[in-house]
Amino acid sequence: MSTVLPPAGPGSAPWATADPYARALSEGRGPLFLRRKDGWLLPLDVERWCAEADAADLAALRRSEGTVIDIGCGPGRLVAALAARGHRALGIDVSEAAIGRTQRIGGSALRRSVFEPLPGEGRWGTALLIDGNIGIGGDPGALLRRVAAVLAPGGLLITEAAPHDVDERVQVRLDDGRGPAGAGPHFPWARVGVSALLGYARQENWKPVDQWEDDGRPFLALRRSRAVRSTSQSADTVNSAAVISSQFPRNLSGDSPLAGS
Repeated sequence: MSTVLPPAGPGSAPWATADPYARALSEGRGPLFLRRKDGWLLPLDVERWCAEADAADLAALRRSEGTVIDIGCGPGRLVAALAARGHRALGIDVSEAAIGRTQRIGGSALRRSVFEPLPGEGRWGTALLIDGNIGIGGDPGALLRRVAAVLAPGGLLITEAAPHDVDERVQVRLDDGRGPAGAGPHFPWARVGVSALLGYARQENWKPVDQWEDDGRPFLALRRSRAVRSTSQSADTVNSAAVISSQFPRNLSGDSPLAGS
């Protein structure tokens, strides 16, 4: 039986309903693109997403602290890699296909938009925005504010920037090259390079604590000040300790280091 969702948040509905995305995840390969209204195409690396976490992924995951929430987890390679190494990790995604695949490969996952109420708000140790997911909702500043409400005070955000010096907010649609039948509805998206991402981080009171590049992919680790809390935090936070615990298998230890590469 399919999951019943509350009203969708910004940028969530197209990924929840778009057949091109579900088909690509089912097959484990593209082609799949984000197509701007002017026809420009951004290839999506479905094959890498559906493979096991690679060395660049693991280098990012080794920086994780405490419980980890992977925002826009896709087919779940990062959640599965964390779980296999003893971390308590939860993936969220608006795609039913993505959630199903994450669970099949051993990850815990919940069908939910980051802009909807989440389990454990205000208590997560680390949030991930990898594979361009800083673009979710088309407004990086708003997304950073939302992530601040999800994390515990002083929590860590590990995010991946675009590999180019870009800062754009656009309307895009999923497109698998099959004509109108292979294209979804338009939705807002953003692409930001390192400089732009650092600018948004400063505006939202995030402090850069690490910056690196691996296999041509630029990453940032940002920490939110312990003294700054978002007023948008959910009222459910009072009961979040029990809720967050219920999302994980019972045999995970919570703060085990990520071993190996």
